[in-house]
Amino acid sequence: MTTHEARHPLCATCYAVVLAGGRGSRLGPLTDRRAKPAVPFAGQLQIIDFPLSNCVNSGIRRIGVLTQYKAQSLIRHVERGWNFLAGHLGEYIDIAPAQQQGGEAWYAGTADAVWQNRDLLREVRPRHVLLLAGDHVYKMDYARLLADHADSGAALTVACHEVPLEEAGAFGVMAVDEQQRIVAFEEKPARPRPLPDRPECALASLGIYVFDTDLLLAELARDAADPRSSHDFGRDLIPALIERIPVHAHRFADSAVGPPDAPPYWRDVGTVDAYYAANLDLLLPQPTLNLHDDRWPILSQQRQLPPAQFIDDGPQRPGEARQSLVASGCVLHGAQVQHSILFAKVRLGPGSRVEDSLLLPDVTGGRQLHLRRAIVDKHCRLPDGFTAGLDPPPTAPAASTSPRRASPW
Repeated sequence: MTTHEARHPLCATCYAVVLAGGRGSRLGPLTDRRAKPAVPFAGQLQIIDFPLSNCVNSGIRRIGVLTQYKAQSLIRHVERGWNFLAGHLGEYIDIAPAQQQGGEAWYAGTADAVWQNRDLLREVRPRHVLLLAGDHVYKMDYARLLADHADSGAALTVACHEVPLEEAGAFGVMAVDEQQRIVAFEEKPARPRPLPDRPECALASLGIYVFDTDLLLAELARDAADPRSSHDFGRDLIPALIERIPVHAHRFADSAVGPPDAPPYWRDVGTVDAYYAANLDLLLPQPTLNLHDDRWPILSQQRQLPPAQFIDDGPQRPGEARQSLVASGCVLHGAQVQHSILFAKVRLGPGSRVEDSLLLPDVTGGRQLHLRRAIVDKHCRLPDGFTAGLDPPPTAPAASTSPRRASPW
C-alpha cells in the first residue's frame, strides 16, 4: 500500500501552509500578470500543483494557501482544480489572500504572512505545521519528513539538499553536525559555506519546515513584536532558533519520490533560464521527474478538451511533433515541432517550425512561423512569417510584431 492510499497518523494531525504570495520578479514577463506559483508548467500544470500534489499524495489533506501578489488566476486555479477534496471528511484547502489582518500593511515577509493567518492554525489545532514554498518543482513524501522530525525529538526540522556552490547564494545555507543538528545558517550568503566532504557543493535549505505548533505560534508572536526583524523565516526565525534550541536537518534524498537509481530531483524555477531548463528536462527519454508515475501523480485542473490533432497540409507538409509534449486541444496543421512543449490549445499553421521552445496555453500561430529557443506566453497571436530566436539574413525585412490575428489557414 502506497503512502497516499492510507493517511499516516502524523499526516492526519498536520496542517500544511503553502506560501504562494511571492512576486517572482526574476521570471520577467511571465509574472507580469500572475503570481509565480500560477505560472504554467509541463504542458498542463501550474507550479503550485507540485506542493499541493505532494500534500495529497502524502496524506495531508488540510492545507492553507497564502496568496498576495496578483493572485486572481492562482485563486481561480486552486478553487476550480482542487475542489475534489472531501470537506465532509475534514479534507480542504483554505485560500487566504492578504487581508491586512495585522493592520494597514500587507505581508511584510514569510513569517508575517503566517502570523497574520494564525487563526487558521488555532482553528485546526494541528500537532505539526508543515511550511512549504509554492514555487518549486519536485516530488516529496512529506510523511517521511514528518516521521524523521518526530524521531529527531526536535521542535523544528528544516529540509535541505546539496546544490552546486556557485548556485548556493540564492538559498539559505547551513552547516550540520554528525547528528544532523543544524549548527549554522545564513540566508543567501555572498560566500556560501562549502560542505567539508564536497567542497564543490553547499547544503541549502529548501524552504520546507516542520514546526511543532506551539513553538511556531510562540516564535511568530516574538518575531512580530521585534521592530528590527524583516519577519522572514530564513532571515530571522530560523537563525534565531538555531542559537537557542536543537534544529534538525532532513535530507531531501531521504523523502524524494522518483526512480530509485536516479538522483533526487528538485528545482527552483525562479529565473527564466531555470524555468525553461526544468520544462525541457521532461523531454529526456527517461526524465528524473516522472509525470507518468501513477503511484505519485501530479494533480491539476484538467480542461475538457479534444485530443491533440495533427493535420498534413499536402505530402510535403506533415503535421508532426518529435521528442515533444503536446497537450490536449492542440492543432498542428502542416507544422513541425521538435523538442518542444505545446501547452493546451496551441494552434500552428502550415509551414511553421518550432524547435526547443515552450508555447503556453492558447497560443495561435499563422503560416511559416519559425521559433527556436523561445517561450511564448499564453494567448499570444503570432502573425504569418513571424520568427524568434533566429538571426535573420542581412537582406531580410524585420519580422512583424503587429498584433493582427494570424490567418485562418
